[in-house]
Amino acid sequence: MKNVLLFLLLLAPISGLHSPDALLLKDLTLIDGNGGAPIAHTDILIRGGVITGVGAHLEAPGARVVNCTGKTAMPGIISSHVHVGMIGNTVKDPYTRENILTQLKKYMDYGVTSILVMGSDHSMLFQSGFRDSSVGGLLPGARLYSAGYGFAAPKGGPAMPFIYHPATAEQAAMEIDSLASIKPTVIKMWVDDFGGSAPKMDSSVYKTIIARAHQHHIRVASHLYYLADAQSLVYNGLDIMAHSVRDKEIDAPTLQQMKRRGIIYIPTLSLDEYAYIYARKPEWINDPFFKASLEPGVYEMITSDKYQDNIKRSPSYQRNVHAFETAMKNVKKVADAGIPVALGTDSGAQPVRAQGFSEHLEMELMVQAGLTPLQAIMAATKNAASALNIARHTGTIEKGKVADLLLLDDDPSKDIRNTRKIAAVYKAGQEVSKGMLSK
Repeated sequence: MKNVLLFLLLLAPISGLHSPDALLLKDLTLIDGNGGAPIAHTDILIRGGVITGVGAHLEAPGARVVNCTGKTAMPGIISSHVHVGMIGNTVKDPYTRENILTQLKKYMDYGVTSILVMGSDHSMLFQSGFRDSSVGGLLPGARLYSAGYGFAAPKGGPAMPFIYHPATAEQAAMEIDSLASIKPTVIKMWVDDFGGSAPKMDSSVYKTIIARAHQHHIRVASHLYYLADAQSLVYNGLDIMAHSVRDKEIDAPTLQQMKRRGIIYIPTLSLDEYAYIYARKPEWINDPFFKASLEPGVYEMITSDKYQDNIKRSPSYQRNVHAFETAMKNVKKVADAGIPVALGTDSGAQPVRAQGFSEHLEMELMVQAGLTPLQAIMAATKNAASALNIARHTGTIEKGKVADLLLLDDDPSKDIRNTRKIAAVYKAGQEVSKGMLSK
């Protein structure tokens, strides 16, 4: 309760947020994020940025009324694995306050109201108070939660300036203690050899990272690829799988252990599709909703014959296709086993992983993998909020939750691609966007 009150207090300085005026959204179809069937002819009452009523025929004398007949409301999308400040070919150093704010606004225009940056942030984000101001709603765009600085093997992991590379378990423990001081949402580690191209983190190191993080009451998320690594990580207390298992299908005993230990599974299907899909022109390549998400020059690059031929001829092409196909099978198995699937995309790590569009593509791929549209929406809202540890006050449309929500022109329970038909984005009860294509 203390954290919820703090969150709401941080919202207080937003202009007009605690004015006497209330907002009443009338006669919409409600998808509340809990996985249940849509409810027609529903009203949502918002006061002070918080949902104070959900139901039919609500009355609120003096409230501003918005007629939403024909529209569908769903919670704001939450992406539990992204990166910011890593792309931006119009600037020399993309990790700047200005560029990150631009990217947070883009996420918001795509209906993504909160994000978790997975281990690639710089000290500026914390020393300047940027992260805390963003979480509190004092900055425009999606709220930015952070895993701080990630952990990788010596000479392993991605090339990022603020990543820890502990050589020993003792060094890892000291670095966890240091990282805990900035209060990351989770701790991110890379446990993978990137197809044999990099050293893999020693098990004694990742065991220590998990144990020490838990002493600080911080959960641990891991980049992984191989089933064998996933099994060891689950056994040693991992909390979040930040990618799919992609070399093999997950066996029943491992699924049982994942469920018993409360693992959250972030499949990042779009990442694995991007790894090979540009060898041809995917069906969405000319969709304005996709094109609007790209940095300047990227569309021309990915549609060039040279780029497509390079992907086709890449030694890793078949491996990447197999990885995607295996990931699609595994997300269905995970969901069927009752393990929470949370939306995350790794968007923003590379220019081809388009920020905002990827989150909608991810839901579409979940449905292609066999999840229902309502399961995909729950993954993008309630379950992703759990991954960020903010489900107490957001992620569903319920009384007492912060009013981060989308109004859509059509019902995504009938076609998941209808999440792209954004009529309005609300952040703490304030309309902040009419969607990317309205720009």
